[in-house]
Amino acid sequence: MNQFMIFCSTKRVAWLLLALTAFALELIALYFQIVLLLNPCVLCTYQRYALYGIVVAGLLGAIAPNSPLLRFFGLTIWLYSAWQGLILAIKHTDIQLHPSTFVTCKFFINFPFWLPFGKQLPSNDCTVHQWHFCSMKIPQWLILIFSVYLAVAAVMFISQCLSTCKRYFFNKK
Repeated sequence: MNQFMIFCSTKRVAWLLLALTAFALELIALYFQIVLLLNPCVLCTYQRYALYGIVVAGLLGAIAPNSPLLRFFGLTIWLYSAWQGLILAIKHTDIQLHPSTFVTCKFFINFPFWLPFGKQLPSNDCTVHQWHFCSMKIPQWLILIFSVYLAVAAVMFISQCLSTCKRYFFNKK
């Protein structure tokens, strides 16, 4: 499996597939927002930006998949985005499953002043259940999605590290 993951990480099609799957999820989110009129809450918006991070990671890795430096940066962004998305999805699910007056999502998006993302105003409360499929709500699906992204990224990262260590320590002449 280690060799398969190394093989995949050096192929442009694997990185483009990563970017394409995350972009498809973004398109689905836009469909929910524009066509079905399901407005996002603050946590939904943050989770969407975590998916944008995965798209960027896929495109970065696709630029030069044989470059160890770009692969490392792509994997790092992928791991970070998947991890943050998973944490946000778990928090969002917890808020929806255990509503409380003391635990709520924020009213405004909080990004650094130099990022233009904070101009959006989400128009929904995080506790509102807007859509479900197979008895799972959107944040629960995102837990599953981000878990898969994180697991694949972790296996790929470990494979890269093992390959680098093996090459450095055992193939030295």
